[in-house]
Amino acid sequence: MSIDISEEAGVRYLHFGSDWVQGAMRIARPFALELDYTREMMMPLLLHGDDWPRKVLQVGLGAGSLTKFLYRWRPQAKLTVIEIEPRVEAVARQYFKLPDDPVRIDIRHGDGADFMISSKQRYDLILIDGFDADARAGRLDTLPFYLDCRARLAKDGLLCVNLLSRRKDFSKSVTRLQEAFGGRAIAFPSCDSGNAIALGTAGAAPALTMDELKTAAQRLKQSSSLNLLPALTRLAKSRHLAGGVLSF
Repeated sequence: MSIDISEEAGVRYLHFGSDWVQGAMRIARPFALELDYTREMMMPLLLHGDDWPRKVLQVGLGAGSLTKFLYRWRPQAKLTVIEIEPRVEAVARQYFKLPDDPVRIDIRHGDGADFMISSKQRYDLILIDGFDADARAGRLDTLPFYLDCRARLAKDGLLCVNLLSRRKDFSKSVTRLQEAFGGRAIAFPSCDSGNAIALGTAGAAPALTMDELKTAAQRLKQSSSLNLLPALTRLAKSRHLAGGVLSF
């Protein structure tokens, strides 16, 4: 697999041997989330207080965007990142300003599915964003893997998955998530890029009203400049906010 870097209009992009974008960073704002789907992967922050999460597991480093955002804006969080290709870490450090802080950022090289089987730790937030050069998730989009993810979540933990399909058909992936999480999983309407973000909860699903979600989004925007209000507007049009309350 070749790893390539491109730049356009002040944005640096990561590619795995194709035009398919695997990560991006606005050079003037290295800790901001440039791609729509990475912003929506921070939706779990709206469901908990500012002191959450404390332990994060991320599968797939890419350009390090999610890692950097949580490192900057959730200083209490310790981040474990599983990346199958060691060269991706080197590129993230050299070209995408991934911080060198082994106390808070623990990057391990290996297969994310294997790690999920062998790990005994529990995490508040698990982020899954791993694809090969052809945008295939492989084992990271299977029922056994999602079951292993559920076993690794803390009592109030959340799984957040980036689903990617060129046909924008995520129904089979969502069905697998629903089965693994006993029905407590939802998928947000897909972005224009063809990504859809899905959440699964190990415990009682958060029951927040749209007003509460908007308040949390405004607080996050004020502290980090991340604006999730457009994502909430799209979410309001889905069945997951029937009756004005977020339901899994």
